[in-house]
Amino acid sequence: MGRLTTHVLDLARGSPAAGLALRLFALDGAEPALLAQARTNADGRVDAPLLEGATMRAGRFELLFDAGGYFRSLGLDLAEPGFLEEIPIRFGIASADAHYHVPLLLSPFGYSTYRGS
Repeated sequence: MGRLTTHVLDLARGSPAAGLALRLFALDGAEPALLAQARTNADGRVDAPLLEGATMRAGRFELLFDAGGYFRSLGLDLAEPGFLEEIPIRFGIASADAHYHVPLLLSPFGYSTYRGS
């Protein structure tokens, strides 16, 4: 069964990014459509797949991670506004039967992602 999952690791602290807010949008229409919103758990993961079953489909999507809010919640002494406030990751799902995993590795000044497993 196909599904979309994510998790976030805080590279600056060397730990999962717990409590980070994120939103998932579909990008196939004229305007982005909000499909899901969640907050990461203590392991930096979302408790349930963002898409699965009947909601999983092929198309173009965006995950929008609230990095600025996360780093401010830690009480870090950062400039305002922070260098990375929101991190958008746009990606495509070609097969609704596949597992798509979109991890985010972040610090206050950079990030990376890849298609995980």
